[in-house]
Amino acid sequence: MQAVRQGAACVARRARPSMARQVRSYASDHGHAAPQVEEKLSTSFYVFIGLVPASMFFYGISRPGKNGEPSSLTTWLRGFECFRQEDIERNALRTQLYEQAAHDKHLFLHAEKNPHIDLKMPELIDAGAPWNVPAGHRGRNVGELTEHFRKQHIEEEERKLKKLAAAKESS
Repeated sequence: MQAVRQGAACVARRARPSMARQVRSYASDHGHAAPQVEEKLSTSFYVFIGLVPASMFFYGISRPGKNGEPSSLTTWLRGFECFRQEDIERNALRTQLYEQAAHDKHLFLHAEKNPHIDLKMPELIDAGAPWNVPAGHRGRNVGELTEHFRKQHIEEEERKLKKLAAAKESS
């Protein structure tokens, strides 16, 4: 039933006489003219026009002379005392200081670490808290470790004495 209604409505729409569309009218069609507005040039136009000769002027004074003498702008800037010789020397020293500090930092950060740790105080081995020690166990045998480092120290001292004796004989 729905399809029949839609079809009938479509036929009725086509059968209706179409009305003439109204043409839109404008104010200018009735003899009214648009008001005349005088348009002025904006500020940016005058700024641009002023920048052209200013840039030519600054370009002219920044060029060096014919015989290689400095430009008038350079001589004018040298008239100020902000470029004194003491300031230049101080800045050079500071630059050298910063470069040396950066070099030293690079050396410290990338130097090989010595994996050898000399045991100076053997009593520090057993100085930690007794956590994770099974019941009935006292800990490590520090005597053997102390003896090992004592022998190592004696060997090192003998080596130094031999080196000193060889240096005295050669001189």
